[in-house]
Amino acid sequence: MITVTPADTTDRDAARELLWRLRLMQPQITQVWADSAYAGQLVNWSEDFLNMTLKTVSRPRGAKGFVVLPRRWKVERTLGWIMKARRNVRDHERLPQHSEAHLTWALITLMTRRITRKGPHPAWAKKR
Repeated sequence: MITVTPADTTDRDAARELLWRLRLMQPQITQVWADSAYAGQLVNWSEDFLNMTLKTVSRPRGAKGFVVLPRRWKVERTLGWIMKARRNVRDHERLPQHSEAHLTWALITLMTRRITRKGPHPAWAKKR
């Protein structure tokens, strides 16, 4: 699910709409992980109104420097893949819908290339 918002919209406010759309389009999803910035009222709201568990991922206490956080590295990795699409590196779109379309296009391209890849598959794709 992709949502592009204006710069003056906080991520926490945008998350409410994103979670609402996610619940409508994919009702089978009942658990979502988020950054620790989304802790607080959003966790309660998602549980009460959407019947969805929002788990926050936070840094370990006392950790200094770079720490790989569970679940969060997947988001950062995906953002890196999206930025390989040349048009997504700079934001030249006039409407948020255009940005959403280009991001979706980049992810569809990525998925279709992986599905149609010939040769040995990576270790994570093999069934056990």
